[in-house]
Amino acid sequence: MNDVIIQARDLCKYYREGKYNEVRALDKVNINIKKGDFVSIIGHCGSGKSTLLHMLGLLDRPTCGKIFFDGQDVSELSDDELTKIRRKKVGFVFQQFNLIPLLTALENVELPMNLDGIDPKISRKRAEDILKKVGLKDRMENRPPEMSGGEQQRVAIARAMANNPEIILADEPTGNLDTKTGKEVISILRNIGKKDFTLVVITHDNDVAKIAKKQIKLEDGKIISGSG
Repeated sequence: MNDVIIQARDLCKYYREGKYNEVRALDKVNINIKKGDFVSIIGHCGSGKSTLLHMLGLLDRPTCGKIFFDGQDVSELSDDELTKIRRKKVGFVFQQFNLIPLLTALENVELPMNLDGIDPKISRKRAEDILKKVGLKDRMENRPPEMSGGEQQRVAIARAMANNPEIILADEPTGNLDTKTGKEVISILRNIGKKDFTLVVITHDNDVAKIAKKQIKLEDGKIISGSG
């Protein structure tokens, strides 16, 4: 099991709606994601995809069950300890880009490195190198409102790669893009990582899901195929 980067065991997330109604967003989910995997998690709206991503990315805590990250049980770690793991090992790409509109593309990519205390000269050089890799050599000084949706998502990918994470978690990264641009974004996500780089993509698009080496299908908070 040394090659497993994320493992979920009997993972649950329950919400209370009203006085008596309990919603089981995730219900006893078991999953293994290995280093170097390209995994798609697919399902209809409300199937639990984004909830699962938040659990795997240590953004939220489960109601029950355990999550192991690089073999470490993170279930009982403090919020500060979880934040440190996320900063060093996880990059996130979201459907809405979540870029800071007043910052340039270069400044947006530098930001996570600055928060991590990396020398400004090093962070500037790395940000420039990553933006070149995603095809934005000539757009570094542009701000998000001056860029197309595809360009903004490329900036978001570059920002996610800034701290050289072990895993990228992408939540509907092509949801706001046309088909051609969406395919370009998936290609960038697949090719920009290091050799043992792990990619998990949440999607409702079967064409995107089929590109992945492994597909996991969720329905009503349960995995119905491909647990890994």
